[in-house]
Amino acid sequence: MIKLVIFDLDGTLLNTIADLAQSTNFALDKLGYPTHPIERFNMMVGNGIDKLFERALPQGEKTAENIAKMRTIFVDYYAEHLTDKSTPYQGMMDVLYELKNKDIKLAIATNKYQEGSEILVNHFFSDIPFLKVLGQREGIPTKPDPMIIEEILEVIPTPKDQVLYLGDSDVDMLTAKNAGIIGCGVSWGFRAEEELAKHKPDHLIHHPKEILEVIESYNN
Repeated sequence: MIKLVIFDLDGTLLNTIADLAQSTNFALDKLGYPTHPIERFNMMVGNGIDKLFERALPQGEKTAENIAKMRTIFVDYYAEHLTDKSTPYQGMMDVLYELKNKDIKLAIATNKYQEGSEILVNHFFSDIPFLKVLGQREGIPTKPDPMIIEEILEVIPTPKDQVLYLGDSDVDMLTAKNAGIIGCGVSWGFRAEEELAKHKPDHLIHHPKEILEVIESYNN
């Protein structure tokens, strides 16, 4: 029986890559560094924005000082543009409404910084009852450390064999394993299906509607 579904955000619920790329390139340009084509960002995201900036900065410029400068410029710009091109994946809203109707509890665990996560969730999912939205915060380790999952389970007490976690990257598959919950890879996100498969997730799906099928397989 699946009673709680925890989603990753970027690449799982929302396609945010264009806005992430635009905002990172804006910060790079402001600091006088070369920018990157949007397709490069699929492999840069997933470990929090500081790691994104480290990957985006040129060799020899990946210093803590430059990452901090990038963060300041990025956050200010992204706050004004994070919904410019971002959108829920096709079919995702129907699935979320169905889960809501089934009284399955919902939460989000993401490496996106907390403020940005809350803005996006409030904008796109205002009528979806996510009971907890946790992102990257100071002093809290990022995924694949399982702490973020443990925080959610403190607020929404649920046996781990009744928790389904969905994500689009190796980080997410490792997060599920490290937390001891059911892991489901989604192939519609930012990373290749092969990356997900090598971590042997409990499930690997290719369209949001398959989330319902996975849940049904446990609940029948």
